Amino acid sequence: MFIGVCGSAYAGKETVADYLVQQYGFTRLTLNETPAPATSAPSSQIPLETSRHHFASATALLDFVTTHWRERWVVDDIPSLAILDLYARRPFFLLVSVDAPLLLRYQRFLTTPSTSHPSYHNLPHNPCPLEAFASFSDTHLYDSTSGQLPLMSRATVRILNTATDKSLYITLDKLNLLNPDRLRPSWDAYFMSLASLAAQRSNCMKRRVGCVVVRDRRVISTGYNGTPRGLLNCGEGGCGRCNAGQGSGEGLATCLCLHAEENALLEAGRERLREGAVLYCDTCPCLTCSIKIVQVGISEVVYSQEYSMDSMTATVLREGGVRLRQFVPPEGGLIRLEKAEQYN
Repeated sequence: MFIGVCGSAYAGKETVADYLVQQYGFTRLTLNETPAPATSAPSSQIPLETSRHHFASATALLDFVTTHWRERWVVDDIPSLAILDLYARRPFFLLVSVDAPLLLRYQRFLTTPSTSHPSYHNLPHNPCPLEAFASFSDTHLYDSTSGQLPLMSRATVRILNTATDKSLYITLDKLNLLNPDRLRPSWDAYFMSLASLAAQRSNCMKRRVGCVVVRDRRVISTGYNGTPRGLLNCGEGGCGRCNAGQGSGEGLATCLCLHAEENALLEAGRERLREGAVLYCDTCPCLTCSIKIVQVGISEVVYSQEYSMDSMTATVLREGGVRLRQFVPPEGGLIRLEKAEQYN
């Protein structure tokens, strides 16, 4: 596994790298722009037990990691988007970003010994006024060639670190960064992603819902909610009930929108479903859809988001012999930590 850590200055990316080294036996990789001393061994000959490996180019670093891809590596100096694109080609690479409010990062800078991290070579000497630190931070984040912000926006896990080292470690333990699903989606994650993608085609004014029906891990059909073929789209006024903004469960008898599950089942047809078919939906099916799911012979329903009729739906599916379970992916996106008064 190869983890890259990027982020704003003094946000804690070195602490995240230290955590991976201490808790999970990762080895640090460093990208040096200057050639290594003549006495140093070539990167391909560096013993794996050394605490840190230095490379003169991103290509050399990536070649080394590829050769030893079963080991655990971490790098916290990614100088450009081009180098990130290079690393991201590998299926065993995961990007984590760390950020924190400017004033908190400035306080950490004032209370932390000077660092030789490559990203901070232009940092003013401590002590320095807040304005000088802010200017450095702006360049570090927004520079057109080496700014960290484009890298941070690509991260699978984004940590807002307003905590101490200790509480950061606790949060990282809960995140389970080494979960293999982060590198290669499980079948559940894969099909649920397809359902969420289908939801983007929805034209319903009330909510977007997507659905995928699979059998033997092969997609049979997809569906999203909206008005039937030939009718004016709901988003263009085609369904009076949805456009009137009625509450959940109200006026359903006058709704002209087909649900995502209905569209997927109609597309598949009963003869293509048979025993073993699994329905993935990014929202738990409603009572009406659950009745149809039972009728066509679906064996299992997997959903991500809850809905107001979950208990009734669960009863119908259980009595109809259909397994119902919720899919909960590994936590990603922006992770907020509780603020601490001091950063150690």
